[in-house]
This record gives sequence, structure tokens and C-alpha cells, in this order.
Amino acid sequence: MSESRSGSGRESAESSGETVSSKDTKEVILEATFRALSKHGYKDLRMRDIGEEMDLTRQVIHYHYDGKYDLMSSFLEHIIDQYEGSVVVDGDDDPRTELRARVDQCLFGPEFEEFSHWDRMKVYHELYTQAQNDGDHREVFNEHYERIRGSIVEVVEEGIEEGVFRDVDAERMGQLVTDVIHAARGRRISLGHEDAPEEARKAIDEFILESLERTE
Repeated sequence: MSESRSGSGRESAESSGETVSSKDTKEVILEATFRALSKHGYKDLRMRDIGEEMDLTRQVIHYHYDGKYDLMSSFLEHIIDQYEGSVVVDGDDDPRTELRARVDQCLFGPEFEEFSHWDRMKVYHELYTQAQNDGDHREVFNEHYERIRGSIVEVVEEGIEEGVFRDVDAERMGQLVTDVIHAARGRRISLGHEDAPEEARKAIDEFILESLERTE
């Protein structure tokens, strides 16, 4: 994320009384961005709309970000960090429990104090659809996808090593589970099929997790 270093931006922000260098100020801006995106969508979003969603002056936004694209890049990283930082897996959990916890986190949670998981996923997927025309954002989404897939692969590999799961291709299994999750989320958001996550969860249980179990 780049920051504007112009003297006029610094003077305007400081004269307004805000602490422009604080982490809290950036958090306020990013959460205001979320609220504005929820109302206006990415295509019609203006910096003015974000300013109207917070008590700070709009000059503070321009102090921290060079423009809409710079702000959207930071916002994208922000919601991904929130998403990934929410999963809690007990170190003592067996591979079966951990795999189910990771699948559930992707399909149903986390929840936040303001706006639901699906409110946030709606914004996430709107930016996701724009990534086909944006190499930088596509790279961010690719990295996030690989982290989700990689976490599932690691659990499958652990289960194989412990003799809990059959000896399968962990990379391919991780790919399959991750693609099912993404398809279900897309169906829920784009088509309004509210049962899609639950149906995907049942299918993963029946056709994937049960097939992983070692029967010997």
C-alpha cells in the first residue's frame, strides 16, 4: 500500500484534528469502504461515498491512499486478513476434526459484530469478479486461493501420515474440496441459493470425507 506524501495532504489531515498515522484511522477508513461498497457496488463507488460513511474528513482518505485503486487494493488485503485470521483450530484436534473445521469456516463463517459473513462475502465476490481484468488483484485472489487450498492439503497429508486417511493424492483432494467450497459460495451469492453451503457441506461429508477414511 502506498501513501501520499504531499505536504498539502498532511497539512489538511493534521488541521482537521485526526491522528492520520494511527492504525485505528486506517481501520475506520477500510470499514467505511466496506459499508460504501455494500451500498453502491464497486462500479459506482466514489471516494465521496466512503467519506460519507465515517466521521473523519475525506482528506484523511487521500492522505493514506493515492486514489480509489490504491484503496481497493488495501481493502482487499484487509478483508482477506480478517477472513484468514478468524479460523481457530485446536492443536490437539485430530485430522478429521481439523478438516471439518476448516471446511465449516470457509462455508459458514466467521461472523463479525457489524455485517454478517455473507455480507462480507458478497463484497469479496464482487471484487473477485473484477479480477479477470486486473492482474494485481487477480494475483491477490490467487494467493488467497492457494492458502485455502494449501491448508486443506496439509491436513489431508497429516491424516495420511497418521494412518487416519487413505493414501490419496493430497494435492488433488485439496483442489477438489476448495473448488466445491468456491462453487457453493458463488451459487449462494450470485444465484441466491441459500442452501448451497449446507448442501456442499453434506456432499463433502458423504462423498469426500467418508472416502478418505481408512477402512482397514
